[in-house]
Amino acid sequence: MIFELEEAFRIAFLIIRTHKMRSMLTALGVIIGIIAVTLMGSAIGGIERGFERSLSVIGDDILYVEKWPWHHVDDWWNYRNRRTMQVRYAEDLKRIIRDTPNSQLVTAVPTLNTVRNVKFGDNQVNAVFTQGTTDEFVITSTSPLKEGRFFTELESRGGRGVVVLGYDVAEALFPNQSPLEKIVTVDGNPFRIVGVYARQGTFLGLFSFDNYAVVPLHEGLQLAPGHIHPGEGERQGAARCGSRRAAGQHAPRPRPGSGAEG
Repeated sequence: MIFELEEAFRIAFLIIRTHKMRSMLTALGVIIGIIAVTLMGSAIGGIERGFERSLSVIGDDILYVEKWPWHHVDDWWNYRNRRTMQVRYAEDLKRIIRDTPNSQLVTAVPTLNTVRNVKFGDNQVNAVFTQGTTDEFVITSTSPLKEGRFFTELESRGGRGVVVLGYDVAEALFPNQSPLEKIVTVDGNPFRIVGVYARQGTFLGLFSFDNYAVVPLHEGLQLAPGHIHPGEGERQGAARCGSRRAAGQHAPRPRPGSGAEG
């Protein structure tokens, strides 16, 4: 056995020495192949992690109930006659959830989406995705806060002029100071900043979650009077239904005394 191994190595070295160029090219091809496979595996892993991170921001266990799809559709007439989403539908959904034994859903939260300009002094951020909702939004949210807090039940039900800003909006308006307790105007209406979201990034590189502002639902209704096709730049109503996994694992806990319900 030892003799055979020695003979095999001797023949191999003899061939390598005789055909140096061919041996070098063969080794180079093997090295390039290994590096290519390793880089491809790393790239696929990075893309998968980025995709999962993007999904985690919108909630991989959140059910969205809306009239219109999130993407452009050519057959818009098939959606036009769908029932327009109303705020009261969230309460109807919550009653169904409460009356359904062993339901995996926890709650339903109404949201109202529009696009508005946010301004502080001479600084202004245009086309900010502005969302009106209730204090229960934190139950279905996966987004952590960089500083401050979310608005409370009292602020939500009372329609107080408070706002939670996305990271990029806060940085653009307050580059060298804390935005907390400052007064900004959203489409000309004053709002007091109570919180700022941590950086969230983009969803598949298409939509930034940092160009964002959240206000109480009542104030959102004031910012977006009327209801037209969302593709024309106005508001779109929706309901977010959070699962037990969303409420138990992902959502940030309300601060003691905040009045937010779990």
